[in-house]
Amino acid sequence: MAPDEEFEDGEEEEPEEEEESEEEEITEESDDQLDTEAELDRLRFHYRGHTLDELKKMNMDQFIQLLPARARRSLKRGLPPRQKKLLERLRRAFRAKKRGKDLLTRTHVRDMLVFPEMVGLKIGVYNGMKFEVIDVKPEMIGHYLGEFSLTRKRIQHGSPGIGATRSSKYVPLK
Repeated sequence: MAPDEEFEDGEEEEPEEEEESEEEEITEESDDQLDTEAELDRLRFHYRGHTLDELKKMNMDQFIQLLPARARRSLKRGLPPRQKKLLERLRRAFRAKKRGKDLLTRTHVRDMLVFPEMVGLKIGVYNGMKFEVIDVKPEMIGHYLGEFSLTRKRIQHGSPGIGATRSSKYVPLK
């Protein structure tokens, strides 16, 4: 058939196929974009359905409603003076971080909850022997600082030394 000939409908065959293929390409691209946007949204941090930016914009009462019951009850009674003092020092460290200084805040307060405003700070939490440096990440929100500074060391026993067992009692110490 010649390209000039028309069909009974009055349309040419070739342009119709091209239009369909263009439409298919457009829908495939939009599906790919949706998939990547959905993947990106899935990969972003969420705490109980809220992003980190939303959590930072919330006031304390709204954030408390998202926490588990134990933490909610603790915060409903108010922060003890030690925790208030630590929170003020952390806010000071956050302001210093905005200016370009990265301060380490050392503390013995292990029962302090991690708030969204603490994300990105470095906190030295005392474990009974030394200060364990913690880089606060979004996944730590709602947990206590003490959970990230372990007080007990993991023990890995080696093989027993000479004279440690009955069978090696009479082995010469050479």
